[in-house]
Amino acid sequence: MKLKGKRIGFGITGSHCTYEEVYPQIKSILDEGADVIPVVSFTVKNTTTRFGAAGEWVEKIENLTGNEVIDSIVKAEPLGPKLPLDCMVIAPLTGNSMSKFANAMTDSPVLMAAKATLRTHRPVVVGISTNDALGLNGINLMRLMATKDIYFVPFGQDAPDKKPNSMVARMDSLLDTILAALEGKQLQPVVVEKFRDLEK
Repeated sequence: MKLKGKRIGFGITGSHCTYEEVYPQIKSILDEGADVIPVVSFTVKNTTTRFGAAGEWVEKIENLTGNEVIDSIVKAEPLGPKLPLDCMVIAPLTGNSMSKFANAMTDSPVLMAAKATLRTHRPVVVGISTNDALGLNGINLMRLMATKDIYFVPFGQDAPDKKPNSMVARMDSLLDTILAALEGKQLQPVVVEKFRDLEK
């Protein structure tokens, strides 16, 4: 069990269409022996979409991890020096949250948990899901890529014909990214084809 004894924070922001892809990755982290501490943004907690009712994913994640979600900035702040995580994951990381993170804004529980983790020089692993990674958010993407202790799940264009600025992480590479980040390494290559079958 590669993560036995590790406390892994798992932050989820409002890319609702990505939750189905992320959910099994949480299970894979648990299967490796980690204690997973879920953290959700206000959007995840309060928004009903065609991908699920408000609170539905919160309940699923609590049942899976056995831990209550951290759903407030006040609850997230102690994840710094007081109750440090071994690693903080944000997957999916939306363009909105990415732009805030890159500019030191902590107006959600997930961003506060990430800031708290960076305070202890522990790794923050991000799996992006944004329609403007190659647009206005490009500067924020590059700023985070150049920041110490932040590591990226390999990502690529998910629909270049219809959404040329959109990039999404290969969420099935999340576990490998975490393992590399815990050793202070960025999993490579970091810019990839989003869908593996495109490589054939």
